[in-house]
Amino acid sequence: MRARRLAASLLGLGLLACAAAPAAPRGEVIQRILPSSVQVVAERRSVKLRSASGVVIQSTADPARSLVLTTRHTLKGLDDVELYVAPGGRSRLRRPATVIAVSSEADLALLRVEGLTLAAAALGSEARLGDDVWVVAYPWGKRLTVVSGVVSQVEPGTEGEDDRGATVMVDASVSYGASGGGVYEAATGRLIGVVEGYRTARMNVRGDPKLAVELPVPGETSVVPAGIIRRFLEQAGFGSLVAP
Repeated sequence: MRARRLAASLLGLGLLACAAAPAAPRGEVIQRILPSSVQVVAERRSVKLRSASGVVIQSTADPARSLVLTTRHTLKGLDDVELYVAPGGRSRLRRPATVIAVSSEADLALLRVEGLTLAAAALGSEARLGDDVWVVAYPWGKRLTVVSGVVSQVEPGTEGEDDRGATVMVDASVSYGASGGGVYEAATGRLIGVVEGYRTARMNVRGDPKLAVELPVPGETSVVPAGIIRRFLEQAGFGSLVAP
């Protein structure tokens, strides 16, 4: 009788464990998100100019076409270049990519990749302060890297100012080449944003200003959140990708 009364009390408070969906095993989540992570490379006459990361958001009805989300600044100042997307960073599997949409408000761009069918990430909800996350990217244009972290800052947007939504930061350390990489809920594997950039601190080596290096500041990796991604896709004519 006492046990039943305790259970009823917990149920009334919404504290029974069955009220929350169980988190998927860590390994299962990671294996789910890795196939959606790609490397984006810009070249001119076979010379690499820039490297970034991207997230597959749709494998279209055409089995040989995929759509990839990345950052707008990756493409800034690049004219007359060839863009390629490489799944898993494997150059032998890379395919040409075409820019089909660029956001005028947020640091986002959408690429179409021909001749490649890739697993798509599932877009999640808004990031919450303290949530555990996985960041998947290609730092320094090299190997696919998975880094754990938490949502370290969430600053809601100012109503009526620009309607761009919350400013989100995570404490996972990233570096050059990680822009456009996916930020996923650790519990579900859903995409809650993409890496936009990171703040650095200038450090002198042996006190010599000529030997200065830029080091990422922990806790200040900026993220383009899910709400802004949704708005961009809707404005670009891909609202079906964000339908509930």
